[in-house]
Amino acid sequence: MFLTITTTGTTEHPATDLGFLLHKHPGKAQAFATSHGTAHVLYPEATDERCTAALLLEVDPVALVRRGQGKGRGGTPDAALGQYVNDRPYAASSLLAVALSSVFRSALKGQCAARPELPERALPLRIEVPVLPARGGPELVQRLFGPLGWASVEAVPVRLDAEFPEWGDSRYVRLVLEGELKLADALRQLYVLLPVLDDAKHYWVAPDEVDKLLRAGDGWLAGHPEHQLITARYLSRRRGLTRDAMERLELVRLAEADGSEVEEIDNAVDESQDTEERPVPLAVQRRDAILAALRAAGAQRVLDLGCGQGQLVQELLKDVAFTEITGVDVSMRALTVAARRLRLDRMGERQAARVTLFQGSLAYTDKRLAGYDAAVLSEVIEHLDLPRLPALEYAVFGSARPRTVLVTTPNVEYNVRWESLPAGHVRHGDHRFEWTRDEFRAWAGETAGRYGYEAAFLPVGPDDPEVGPPTQMAVFTLVNDSESANESPKEGKAA
Repeated sequence: MFLTITTTGTTEHPATDLGFLLHKHPGKAQAFATSHGTAHVLYPEATDERCTAALLLEVDPVALVRRGQGKGRGGTPDAALGQYVNDRPYAASSLLAVALSSVFRSALKGQCAARPELPERALPLRIEVPVLPARGGPELVQRLFGPLGWASVEAVPVRLDAEFPEWGDSRYVRLVLEGELKLADALRQLYVLLPVLDDAKHYWVAPDEVDKLLRAGDGWLAGHPEHQLITARYLSRRRGLTRDAMERLELVRLAEADGSEVEEIDNAVDESQDTEERPVPLAVQRRDAILAALRAAGAQRVLDLGCGQGQLVQELLKDVAFTEITGVDVSMRALTVAARRLRLDRMGERQAARVTLFQGSLAYTDKRLAGYDAAVLSEVIEHLDLPRLPALEYAVFGSARPRTVLVTTPNVEYNVRWESLPAGHVRHGDHRFEWTRDEFRAWAGETAGRYGYEAAFLPVGPDDPEVGPPTQMAVFTLVNDSESANESPKEGKAA
């Protein structure tokens, strides 16, 4: 198996910088032992103008058989003799993908201690794989690599026999990719798509393969038009693993869609302020404002209601002043992602004792929510139908009754400042409403008066003199804890 990576350079940025990125010296030929043979790294050419690194994987057929190829582990062969007669020593596959991750581990992670600025620079790259199995032909190769930023994707079919052209093409192609990409991005794409095109793996696909896929696919897989095919093939069509990966990708896609809106907005603000500094994303400003308000209130035991994927819980855990943190969400999928984000299974005993995640609906009263110093509803209320809002009000303000309640929600007046947001549209497809500043203040004032709270208001993000801030926050403080304040509207009595 053979793969080459070529880049060109200038006097200021010599092509031999490729050696720093790959952590392999251009003046040496190196060999690395793998579980299926020996991987060799060498540089056929290495000048300031042009540098090529080659990865040659020399497969040991005996080791391949001993480790179970052909016995139904991972990618199964096409025939009983598959473990003795196969293309594995010659055609790029999951064997080469594993060698890539092993030999170029730091490069895949985008790490370069000697030159930390290099991984962030897009390079003119040319990647060649002489023989690549492509179940789906050149068309599938184009569909997989085309959306990933390459200027040119060339997949030339390999003839079954050059002397007998009438036999037609084999299922192999010669792959050539050209374009300006970060090296780490290119390597991660290859790591995932080589076994996908082969549609087989040489090892048993365990549950941890889902994590490997999502790590390597970070930043590109969730939005890829063929993400379903990629996921199914990478996981050898194991239904449970594929379903798990697809659910997690969907959450990533939704988060990226929400975050991309924020980034576009923030970039627009950046241009209007004529500054070269990268602006702080609105989501980060929102979390910072919430943390500041919680600290000002002296809260120690905090509820994150509608915690989603756990971003705020993660920030709260960094401050030891918050002794008990509970995240609640109606979606089990979101809670699963939050648990992974927080690494609850690896967390130390003392840290784990500070955090709890559980499923719950804010449309119903829940005894588990009582007794907390503060509760946060960050970008939650706008996802409810307005007729359901009184039930939430009673569940939080009437039943749980924390000393402090923080509520953030979009300010619809600010939407005219988003150049990327079409007129008349809400910021997220699931928003049931977005309030003006007057509407939010009216709701907060009525709710506070009904349940014995006082409401104060803070801007989050740049406070435009004409349309106000992008996010509005109300800080509710309990001033009357009498039983009379506990009376609920009819809709809020659901138990």
